[in-house]
Amino acid sequence: MKAVKLFLVALFATLSVNLFAQSTKTETIKVSGNCGSCKKNIETAAALPGVAKADWNKSTKVLTLTYDPAKVTSDAVQKKVAAAGYDTEKYKGDDKAYQKLDECCQYDRKKGK
Repeated sequence: MKAVKLFLVALFATLSVNLFAQSTKTETIKVSGNCGSCKKNIETAAALPGVAKADWNKSTKVLTLTYDPAKVTSDAVQKKVAAAGYDTEKYKGDDKAYQKLDECCQYDRKKGK
């Protein structure tokens, strides 16, 4: 009887992990920034409901985003990051928010963005 219960628990755990993995999507998004403060600000801005993980890499300037597409879109996350003052692949950071960033966070902005 213990073996059956153990098997059912293991089966349930496996199915739960598989269902979670199927309901999430991971993608990378280029986000401008410079430092550890940028990392904190970008990851905080990206932490919308439905986002399981947001990790910005200072060296590569890439945000790795794991989220549930039924609850949030990559577009919504990029808009929120841009509202915090950081340029993304699709959206220019809000100018007023950019001006309020610490001096070390004010990255060189590209023309036309």
